[in-house]
Amino acid sequence: MKLLTLRLANGSETRTTAVRQDGDTLTEIPGFADVGALLQDPAWEAIAAAASGTTHALDGADLAAVVPSPGKIICVGHNYRNHIKEMGREVPEYPTLFAKYAESLIGPNDDLAVPQESDTVDWEAELAVVIGKTGRRIAEADAADHIAGYAVLNDVSMRDYQFRTIQWLQGKTWEKSTPFGPALVTKDEFTPGPLMTSAVDGDVQQSTPTSDVVFTPEFLVSYISTIITLNPGDVIATGTPGGVGHAQDPKRYLQEGQVLVTTIEGLGQLKNRVIKEA
Repeated sequence: MKLLTLRLANGSETRTTAVRQDGDTLTEIPGFADVGALLQDPAWEAIAAAASGTTHALDGADLAAVVPSPGKIICVGHNYRNHIKEMGREVPEYPTLFAKYAESLIGPNDDLAVPQESDTVDWEAELAVVIGKTGRRIAEADAADHIAGYAVLNDVSMRDYQFRTIQWLQGKTWEKSTPFGPALVTKDEFTPGPLMTSAVDGDVQQSTPTSDVVFTPEFLVSYISTIITLNPGDVIATGTPGGVGHAQDPKRYLQEGQVLVTTIEGLGQLKNRVIKEA
């Protein structure tokens, strides 16, 4: 299944609803304001599959971040071998972890607001894992049972702020800077491996299979759940491949008016126009 969070105009206000995508049709899943809320119900798969609410056309749909308010967004650095090499690092023994917050998330077609304070804004295409079942100290062999599915994310990074200290968080969680979606594709319909790309104004910057990682999604679920309980709707961003602008010579960063497109075969596409934050 493909599950999305749809924004709908309601007079002068906007509401959201979880929907199931069937071809070019979106079907509302009544009683759930977004995909994150749906995942809180242990019967979420059966509920989503059986839903027969109001329908909407996919074309022109206003989509929010697929899980708009995750309890946790845990990101992984230095997980793709070609990115490790381009940044001049050694292959890590353990995952490098940092956090994002929900305020950083935007929808798959929303404008990407780069801050006035940074002119070194970089792209980082990532495969996102969405948790579907609570677990602590999950064995790697059991980790797949705790994954609801996968989505596309771009960990847009303000490099000047990121490298002010040895801790990266301040460069990674600026408001309205992280496209996430378009859909949660359930694990029965997607296995990591297909190509992931990012392009700026049509110029491909990153192009790497999502299987070329040091730490697999299952390992990351196990490792992170040893530290903290993973709950339905939590998100793990599994790292970016080579091709980031900061590693190029000369360095290259996002500029106002450009369009950033992030794609993973089988999961969909994010398409975000760069604007300056007001």
